[in-house]
Amino acid sequence: MRILMILRAPVGGLFRHVGDLTEALASRGHQIAVVADRDGGDAQTEERLARLAPSAALGVFRLPLPRLLGVADVTTPLRLAGLARRLGIEVAHGHGAKGGFAARLVRLAGGVPVALYTPHGGVLHYPPRSATGRIFRGIERALLRQTDAIVFESAFARAAFIAGIAEPNCSAPIIHNGLKASEFVPVDPRPDAHDFVFIGELRELKGIRYLLEALPKLRRPDGNPARLVMAGDGPDKAAFIELIAKLGLTDRVELAGVRPAREMFSRGRCVVVPSLAESLPYVVLEAAAAGRPVIATKVGGVPEIFGPTSQSLIPQRNGSALAAAMSGFLADPAAAAREAEIRLDYIAPRFSVEHMTGAVEALYGQLLERRRERTDR
Repeated sequence: MRILMILRAPVGGLFRHVGDLTEALASRGHQIAVVADRDGGDAQTEERLARLAPSAALGVFRLPLPRLLGVADVTTPLRLAGLARRLGIEVAHGHGAKGGFAARLVRLAGGVPVALYTPHGGVLHYPPRSATGRIFRGIERALLRQTDAIVFESAFARAAFIAGIAEPNCSAPIIHNGLKASEFVPVDPRPDAHDFVFIGELRELKGIRYLLEALPKLRRPDGNPARLVMAGDGPDKAAFIELIAKLGLTDRVELAGVRPAREMFSRGRCVVVPSLAESLPYVVLEAAAAGRPVIATKVGGVPEIFGPTSQSLIPQRNGSALAAAMSGFLADPAAAAREAEIRLDYIAPRFSVEHMTGAVEALYGQLLERRRERTDR
C-alpha cells in the first residue's frame, strides 16, 4: 500500500507512535510519505524527521499546519491532495487534531480513496466551552462524513471522544500503542539506585506536588529516609525546586534533567507516575515492559496497561493514598516485583509494535477493500 502519514508537530508520544508505525509498515513492504508542519521546528525536530526518512520511501514533506485555525487549513489540504495524487496515495492517516483535519479534507478534495484518523486527544485538548473548543468540535462532527475510520489508542480515548464529540458513524477500533522488542528487555536497578524515580514533564498536571509532599515521612525499613530521583524538564520546574527546599528535601531529591526512560529505570527501584490526567502514557507502558514496579494513578488508559493488576492503582489528587502505596513498596518490595511480573506477562502480547502494526495494516486493507466494493457497484 501507498500511505500518507500527516501530523503537525513531530514531538512527544504522538510522533513516537507515527515513527514506530511508519518504520514497521515500511519493513512490511509498504511505501510511506510523511507530512509535518513546516514552521516551529528546531534542530531536534529536524533530527527526528531525518531519522525517520529512511522508512519514508515516498518522502518527508514540510507544509504549513499551524496549531490554530487559519488560511493554511484550506491551502494545505489542497496542496496535500495534489501531492497524494502525484504519489498515488491510497490511504491518508492523520494524527492529532490538525493531522486528522488534513487527512479528511484530502479525501474530500479527491486526493485519496481512504482517510482515517487517530485523535491522540485531538480537539479534546481544547476546553469545550471556549470558542476554539466549540469551533473544533463542530468541524470534527462535520468531518465524520469524510472519515473511513477513527483509531483510538485506548478505550478511555474512545469513550472521551464519544462523550465530547459524537458516536463515530464509521469503524472505530481500539488499537493500543506498542513497544519494540528491545523495550521488553528487563532493566535492573543499580546498586546505588534511589527508592523512587519519576520520569516526565515537570508540570502540575503530572501530580509531582503530591509526590514531593508524600516523601518527607517515608522511610526505608532500616530507618533511613526514602530518596527520589526526577528526570525531565518543564514549565513548573522552578516551583518544584522551591517546594523541594521548603519541604527540606534538598538532600533526598535529585534532579537528573532530561534523560532516556530506560536509563532512568535503573536509577530508581520503583517508578512513580502520580499524574492527574493521562491518555495512554508511554512511561507506564515502558516501565511495565522493563519489568519495573510501578505506582500510578487511575487515570486515562492506565488501567488498560495495568490489566489484572489494576486494583493497585490509586486515585489522583490523593496524597494519603500515594504515600501509603509508596510506604507499601518500601515495606515489601518483593510483592511489588511479583506484581510487576504479572503486569509484564499481560502487556507483552498486547502492547507490542508488531501487534499494533498488524492491526493497523489489516484495517487499511479492509477500508480499501470496502471502498473498492462501493466504487464497483
